[in-house]
Amino acid sequence: MREFSLPALYEVPVDGNLTDLLRRNAAQHPDVAVVGRKVGGRWQDVTAVRFLAEVRAAAKGLIAAGVKPGDRVGLMSRTRYEWTLLDFAIWSAGGVTVPVYETSSPEQVQWILSDSGAVAVLVETAEHAAAVESVRDRLPALEHTWQIEDDAVGRLTEAGAEVSDEQVDERSSIATADSPATIVYTSGTTGRPKGCVLSHRSFFAECGNAVARLKPIFNTGESSILLFLPEAHVFGRLVEIAAVLAPIKLGHVGDIKTLTDELAGFRPTLILGVPRVFEKVYNSARAKAQSEGKGKIFDKAADVAIAYSQALDTASGPGLGLRIKHKIFDKLVYSKLRAVLGGRATHAISGGGPLGARLGHFYRGIGFTVLEGYGLTESCAATTFNPWDRQKIGTVGQPMPGTVVRIADDGEVLLHGDHLFTEYWNNPAATAEALSDGWFHTGDVGTLDEDGYLTITGRKKEIIITSGGKNVAPAVIEDRIRAHALVAECMVVGDGRPFVGALVTIDEEFLPRWLADKGKPAGSTVADLREDPDLLAAVQQAVDDGNAAVSRAESVRKFRILPTQFTEDSGHVTPSLKLKRNVVAKDFADEIEAIYER
Repeated sequence: MREFSLPALYEVPVDGNLTDLLRRNAAQHPDVAVVGRKVGGRWQDVTAVRFLAEVRAAAKGLIAAGVKPGDRVGLMSRTRYEWTLLDFAIWSAGGVTVPVYETSSPEQVQWILSDSGAVAVLVETAEHAAAVESVRDRLPALEHTWQIEDDAVGRLTEAGAEVSDEQVDERSSIATADSPATIVYTSGTTGRPKGCVLSHRSFFAECGNAVARLKPIFNTGESSILLFLPEAHVFGRLVEIAAVLAPIKLGHVGDIKTLTDELAGFRPTLILGVPRVFEKVYNSARAKAQSEGKGKIFDKAADVAIAYSQALDTASGPGLGLRIKHKIFDKLVYSKLRAVLGGRATHAISGGGPLGARLGHFYRGIGFTVLEGYGLTESCAATTFNPWDRQKIGTVGQPMPGTVVRIADDGEVLLHGDHLFTEYWNNPAATAEALSDGWFHTGDVGTLDEDGYLTITGRKKEIIITSGGKNVAPAVIEDRIRAHALVAECMVVGDGRPFVGALVTIDEEFLPRWLADKGKPAGSTVADLREDPDLLAAVQQAVDDGNAAVSRAESVRKFRILPTQFTEDSGHVTPSLKLKRNVVAKDFADEIEAIYER
């Protein structure tokens, strides 16, 4: 199939903007908790009326400070209550939010704030403020910096005391659906980030249709979602706005290390995540079971869950014997895994990469359905997703209602719809290239099945061509190898080479447990163990699992274990954890050469 579309389920307001949602919620659901806020170690509900009042108060301060309609305002912080509050306050003052990752370097901060022409910036910490100050002389438009941990909200509220509600409402009504809402800078695997301009229409079309299609898991007054992904990333922003649009209760977690505790306290019904999160939950549970001598029971339970899920896709469904086994393991294993996820969550939305069919079936089999989707910053996050009632595990779902997905002759995925970005800020050449002929050219390669479900097979620019002329899409095998508990990252190599190889890094969190299980000296480093037969065998098993998904010509013949990690600080991954392949290839050129030495 070359093209597929679904009719829109949500009508974008002609003259409205995203601030209308707050006033609507306050009028229609005044006492409903729309946000959960952690105060003094305990979760407290924030009603729709109170949230609107707090947003207005902060917006008054921005107006008093001179923020004008259309002005860009930077927002640099971890995911937290104030991020959502200030995002809507900026819109309520008529401004345009410019997210900055809280891990950004001063040079990245300078580029984003200067390219966008930001007149003000809200930062979280003193370190963030120092980063801005260190490049202040290269930010001629910047007039104000407020620090969240130095009571930015309180200071804005105090500064805007003389501004009336009517003035805020007047300012809030200036933007239309087609006005810019935000400029999100792509993290960029090559070159400087480009600023994607997303309009209010983009978010209305995206979030309105997503909520409508997933309505059974977006129940006002009942459903809740805990957001732990960066709100600077468009995926996190999608959740923020969809929660307000529904509305359902939204909670924030700024430190993923505390996620397990926060899930237990907040008890969400819906979870947003990336594949690595769900892989870690599975691998940690399996490792814990093995350490307690229950590894065989866990593996059997996993096999039953997968078989049960697979049987759900057949005409006859699970047989009696399988249903009995499933019920037994639900008490022994599955219920405990659901408890780790808070105990109430029935669904998750996963993006940022493929989860893999095995894990997809595993989670559905334990009673926790992970709905995979696909999208980019330019498509305002998800442009396809699996519907709650017609999931096809192993695909990234059907197009968002109201959008069109087309497969070009060369296999590239093309998109059309109101959810798309309008331009790259200050970059008309890149805009014209990406939005040629009325379609957004994603750079991803994929296929559509007879029901319009999309499968992504790789990136056009990342296709490896071996010296034998074989085209290899790295993502397929990399994702399978990376799913192994011991593997942190994997990068397939082999362009112009006689065969496919791989660079592998070891998961530092899982390594100590592996050392103990294998009787290795505690504290041993990867550098100590690069040639250790047991470690090589474990990684070879991961590689074998990956090779099972591809042909022999595409399979990894040799690999090298690296003594380091691919991190944002090392410059090898973007803030959204995408590999910077050119940087990795350059920095580890000697390791790559070693793969091909005879």
